[in-house]
Amino acid sequence: MGRHPQPAIGEALLERCTDHALQHGLPDRLEPLVQATGSSARMLLYHFGTRDALLLAVLRRARERQLADWGDLLRLRPDEPFTTTLGRAWVAMSGPEGAGYLRVFSALREHAEASLWPGFRRLATTDWLDPLAAGLSSLGRPDAATLVLAVIRGLFLDVEATGDLVRADAAFTALLRALDPDAAALPTRDR
Repeated sequence: MGRHPQPAIGEALLERCTDHALQHGLPDRLEPLVQATGSSARMLLYHFGTRDALLLAVLRRARERQLADWGDLLRLRPDEPFTTTLGRAWVAMSGPEGAGYLRVFSALREHAEASLWPGFRRLATTDWLDPLAAGLSSLGRPDAATLVLAVIRGLFLDVEATGDLVRADAAFTALLRALDPDAAALPTRDR
């Protein structure tokens, strides 16, 4: 009689695989995940079935973390203007805190046709519209959610291509000031 999967072990393996992917990017083979977990390819396949099933589980777990982390960053706070919240969120999302998510999910953008997660690009867009609209409502601008999201996504691509955070920060500051002429400057970035 074979062993039965132990969910706690599978969960621990998934957490370590996700940590590795967020730090190094989604691997194209199992070996980096084997090393990251201190396990074996056989054990990973036992718990997840196939390499693609494991990679999809890693992507979904990373997405859960991103939604929680970035959702908290974008949460409307009654004690501050939403442009201040947006500025702090931009600095965190485009800095070291957000780099892992951008690293993992950029592969899904680049290989959309052969994606492990069909429909991800749509989700990665629409998931953020409601939190942005809720915050922008405090400025009387819920209609600007698509504009703000488009600027954020475009600036992510720009920073990925050029590494020029100074220019991207200036552009994001211009967006904030277009939303509210009295918007505060972006928080200082640890460079």
